[in-house]
Amino acid sequence: MPDDVLAEAFAHAARRLTEMSSLEETLTEIVRSARLSVPGADHVGVTASHRDGRFETLAATSDRVHEFDALQYALGEGPCVHAIEAHTIVHVPDVRREKRWPAYTAEARRRGLRAQIGVRLYDDRHGSGGLNIYSEQEDGLDASSAQAADLFAAHAALAMGKARAIDQLQEGLRSRQRIGVAVGILMQRYSMPEESAFAFLVRASSHGNVKLRDVASEVVREFEQGLDGTGSV
Repeated sequence: MPDDVLAEAFAHAARRLTEMSSLEETLTEIVRSARLSVPGADHVGVTASHRDGRFETLAATSDRVHEFDALQYALGEGPCVHAIEAHTIVHVPDVRREKRWPAYTAEARRRGLRAQIGVRLYDDRHGSGGLNIYSEQEDGLDASSAQAADLFAAHAALAMGKARAIDQLQEGLRSRQRIGVAVGILMQRYSMPEESAFAFLVRASSHGNVKLRDVASEVVREFEQGLDGTGSV
């Protein structure tokens, strides 16, 4: 891909990513734009590595991403896993000659994979994430592809950071609203003041080792079930 075309592709991708607001939209745009921007990319996905050791594919341009991702998760090895754990970019220009992950590369090659790039996207208290780029073309991902993937990942990481912050803020607002509704239900049902209703939720959360928002959601759920069953509480 000529430099001017690549530059325009990145500029367009950067503009599109800044327009996204929700995390889901951002993830979808990241994989779509990466497939269009990185020379030789056939399939692109985003993987999350959770603190409990689970790996999860958050977004993918095709079912082939899920296939190659799942293979790496099951084996516990591969460019995708290594890029996230080692906080680096992993470039495999020829799967046949890669020696680091023999179980994965042998099976991936048999299934049609020819080249792969893995790049870390983020690392925070919830876990880590990486961008996975797959090619089924011989010599499909060369050095320029790796450079493009590394540059794109930097843009994508900024977009994800913004989207994750917005998502967490919205989740916080939803939790506060849920807690407020639960407090209102308890006040009405047991004729207690607001402070006592909130304290009741806090005690239930502490004693049951359950998050406050989950306790509130359960109060609201039981209330709604009562309405569905009897028409009143």
